[in-house]
Amino acid sequence: MDLGIQGKTAFVAASTGGLGLAVASALAREGANLVITGRRGEEARRIAAELPSAAIGVEADLCTHDGLTAAVTAANARFGSVDILVLNGPGPAPGTAAGLTSADMSSAFDLLLRPQHGLVSSFLPGMRNRRWGRILAIGSSGVAAPLPNLALSNTGRAALAGYLKTLAAEVASDDVTVNMLLPGRIATERTRGLDLAAAQRRGVTVDLIEAESRASIPAGRYGSTEEFGATAAFLCSGFASYVTGTALRCDGGLVRSL
Repeated sequence: MDLGIQGKTAFVAASTGGLGLAVASALAREGANLVITGRRGEEARRIAAELPSAAIGVEADLCTHDGLTAAVTAANARFGSVDILVLNGPGPAPGTAAGLTSADMSSAFDLLLRPQHGLVSSFLPGMRNRRWGRILAIGSSGVAAPLPNLALSNTGRAALAGYLKTLAAEVASDDVTVNMLLPGRIATERTRGLDLAAAQRRGVTVDLIEAESRASIPAGRYGSTEEFGATAAFLCSGFASYVTGTALRCDGGLVRSL
């Protein structure tokens, strides 16, 4: 299926691995130009060189003002404009809500909201002027159902969801869509790390943690990064022009609420 984004330019934050790379790869297969970003500059450039579409790799820490500015400048210099913005980034450390400090709360804001707002502010005006744009945030199923021992992630991602939901209504008439895609248990290094941390807390094997997780998922398995990337590509496509303000779950039925 032609998703109607050939020749569009996509900026994918934190795209040198995991879900960010999965989304970037899916968009590249559809013919979109790609801006690959990450703290590992050599890896970003390597990935960009291997994609089947025009792409650049940019070394940048998007959580810093200078890093974000440099990445935006590089994207505009190479492609002139950005049509698709995929918001993504590392998750904060696990922890309980009762144990959070004010510094922890500030760090969640700096990691999960401030950089995303900076990127939106940089690229949204051009999207509105051209009357076409896609903003997609990679969130977490914790937005729909807060997850145990992930208090910082639950808090920061919920704040981002509120901001994006409000934004979606404000820019819909300019043909700019704003959505979130909420992964469940997708087979990534991040998920593996969380499983390892859970195993260590409980004093059990990681195999047991993974087996329990699979048993809690109606699909009976972890999702693949390819499945997640394909779903993201659709939300960034021309066909999804009437889908906005939505938090779509890609979780194999893990979250049981509607």
